[in-house]
Amino acid sequence: MCITQVATSCGERMHQIVAEEATAAAGSSVSDETARWRGVMEKSYARMDAEAVVSRETAGPAPTCRCEMQLPKCDHVGSTAVVAVVGPRHLVVANCGDSRAVLSSGGATIPLSADHKPDRPDELERIHAAGGRVIFWDGARVFGMLAMSRAIGDSYLKPFVISDPEVLVVERKDGEDEFLILASDGLWDVVSNEVACKVVRTCLRNRAPRGGRERSSPTSNLSPRQSSASGGSSSSGDEEAGGPSGDGAGSESDGESAEDRACAEAAILLTKLALARQSADNVSVVVINLRRRPRS
Repeated sequence: MCITQVATSCGERMHQIVAEEATAAAGSSVSDETARWRGVMEKSYARMDAEAVVSRETAGPAPTCRCEMQLPKCDHVGSTAVVAVVGPRHLVVANCGDSRAVLSSGGATIPLSADHKPDRPDELERIHAAGGRVIFWDGARVFGMLAMSRAIGDSYLKPFVISDPEVLVVERKDGEDEFLILASDGLWDVVSNEVACKVVRTCLRNRAPRGGRERSSPTSNLSPRQSSASGGSSSSGDEEAGGPSGDGAGSESDGESAEDRACAEAAILLTKLALARQSADNVSVVVINLRRRPRS
């Protein structure tokens, strides 16, 4: 496994591109919130994919067989990308690939994205309509190679593998929205949505101040660098995602900072759980605290 050039580019550029497109769309005549954000995300992913293609063209010839894709050099391998925009009234999630966004609200576990797998009925139909084939070789794969039907990069498999995201806009619910998990399939291959949310809720309960003092942290033995790494933006060979910092803003209350730290610790625990369950794929996890409302 390796962190691909495309995944690194997504981590460095995706949030910037989304911000640029959102600013450009702010003055548009589109009044429908969902339609406006769908346009923002579609343009953002198209730009990111175009940058990935340019980067790939400077990396040499594309691999010609599946075995070559297993070599350490990963210039030709693409990346999934799940993006969340947290606003005061809406939560926007865009996904391309098999990373996933899962919301916990009012104690319920709510998936906000659907994995783009080649054997998903609508994806299978789209691939066949484009003249492609899905071959079952260690699972469903496009031409027996790629185990997802949408991705950033992977230009040698276009037009069968596309970079178009699916976009969902949901209204925020005061007092109910708890947190949002963004993670690559390295987590979801071995941990269910429900179990992942239970882990985060446990961390939040353990961090709840009692009598003015916080309970001990399940990751208190980790170094400060390890504790803060999972609380910020994250990207792996499978995804790009963004979240809050682990320590919280200096002007926030102690309770809010404790929840932010609990979310960072939960990301660490979920990563370690996936590794303990021998996940065979890259694992990248971000947990976003939704109890602190963004400033208007």
